[in-house]
Formats: sequence, structure tokens, C-alpha cells
Amino acid sequence: MDRKHLLTLVIFSLAAFILAFRYPGESKLEWKDWDEGYVEAKKSHKILLIDTYTDWCGWCKKMDADTYTKEKVISYINKYFIPVKFNPELKKKYHIGENEVSGRELLASLSGGQGVGYPTTFFLSLDKNQVQMVSGYKNAEDFMTVLQEKVNWGNSK
Repeated sequence: MDRKHLLTLVIFSLAAFILAFRYPGESKLEWKDWDEGYVEAKKSHKILLIDTYTDWCGWCKKMDADTYTKEKVISYINKYFIPVKFNPELKKKYHIGENEVSGRELLASLSGGQGVGYPTTFFLSLDKNQVQMVSGYKNAEDFMTVLQEKVNWGNSK
């Protein structure tokens, strides 16, 4: 193979490699804040998926990078849940109906006063007025199992 053909092959291979990583799947999670997600879940009758994290949590960042970027996880969440990002350490107020609470108060309400680690994922069914929590990092395969269980729970009477 002469240099001209080799150079052409290298350029096209490099371009294909760059484009493969530049244009991921079209789906993405559209994380909402608590107030927006709560209202939308009430209207849509979907389960709130609340990703509880902190800025300093390494496992939270790993779950963001490894789990929440997988196409099957994204499409399943978008179909059945309203995804909310919630950092209880932020100095802001959250609304539950007419009540205004701090991040720590909201976390205590979601967890039933239990101490939680990070990440913790809460599943809140406003139709059932029930919450369930799953603590710790989950890879995409394990998280898909959790998501399917929560959809079944949400649809049960």
C-alpha cells in the first residue's frame, strides 16, 4: 500500500472514531429540580425518581457517569418516571404542596427520618402517597432491575 492510500485510510479511520464518540444516542435524561418535578409528577401520575446526591460524593458522580448515561436506563426512566436531582446540602427551599421546607427537612421526610448515605434514590408515588428508597451506587444492569420493580410497585393497588 502506498503512502497516499495509507494516509487516506488513517484520516478516514480517525474521522470515524471521533464522530462515533461525538454523537451519542439522541436520548438524554432531563433532570428537573424538586419543585418542577413534583408538579409534573402530580399532573402525569408518574413516579418521581429522586436522585439524592452531594457535590462531594464520588459514588454519585460514578452513577451519573456509568448508569444514567446508558440508553436503556435513559429510555426506561423517560417512559415511566419524572427524574429529579436533589442535593439536600443546598441552601434553598423546596415546596410540597403549600409547605416550604429546607433540603434537610425534605430529606428527612423522604427517608422517614432515617439516616441515608449517598447516592440514595427515592421513588415517590404521589398517587399512592408512598415512598421507597434504594441506597448506594447501582450499575446499569442492577438499576434496570430496581426500575422495573418500582414500576410494578407503582402500578400495584
